[in-house]
Amino acid sequence: MPNPLHFPPAARPGARRRFLQQLGWGAALFTVRGAFAEQLARPTAWTTEGPFYPPKLPLDTDNDLIIVNDAITPAIGEIAHLTGRLLDAKGEPVRHATIEIWAVDGTGVYLADRANQSKFDANFQGFGRFLTGSTGEYYFRTLKPVVYPGRSAPHIHFKIKTKGQPAWTTQLFIKGHPGNERDGVYQEIGDAQARATVTREFTPLKGSTLGEQAAQFDIILGATAREDEQGNLRGGRRGPPPGGRRGGPPPGDNGGNPPRQ
Repeated sequence: MPNPLHFPPAARPGARRRFLQQLGWGAALFTVRGAFAEQLARPTAWTTEGPFYPPKLPLDTDNDLIIVNDAITPAIGEIAHLTGRLLDAKGEPVRHATIEIWAVDGTGVYLADRANQSKFDANFQGFGRFLTGSTGEYYFRTLKPVVYPGRSAPHIHFKIKTKGQPAWTTQLFIKGHPGNERDGVYQEIGDAQARATVTREFTPLKGSTLGEQAAQFDIILGATAREDEQGNLRGGRRGPPPGGRRGGPPPGDNGGNPPRQ
């Protein structure tokens, strides 16, 4: 059972966002040096947006998904700190871009699907945003993703919005999770090198008494989109055609039917 989340005095109602801003600018504490150099030759792989982007955004869309507005009850699950930088194909930071994330709560339910579910965690924000600054860095506090029916690989959705460019999407997966090999979306990404660009370790956060974890995910945008042999748009700032890949969404791991993505 996860421990309840306790804020320091500076983070209690009335000062919460100031605390998050300070914590966000400390994102470099979690950054793995040399990660970009290792992946410079390969932009981050595009993956489908899926059907659960919120049709109506919540009132609270900040980068702390554990607490809704100034409530004191946190979401239930393993806390995860996501950090990284948004970079272009030359390794330069992408400034003033909006990074959005969304994922299921600890019960496996998306914010967009709550109306159809009898059980969900109302204390999980389910969606968050971060505006990159001069260094291209971003920071989110959220839950470590879990599996749910239709998807065997836990994942977090990312959408990148930059001025003058169509929105671009990808998903972040947990390195070493056994469900990755059975997940239709993960296997559709391409070769092992492409999958490696969206797969990261979630490691224990040093000094945490709550069992928190951290993952560092630099997102590298290619200069232009390109098509693979099946005609799917991959990489770059352009996204896929409406409806995912041409001919419909990629098959899942649930008997060939389109998965909940």
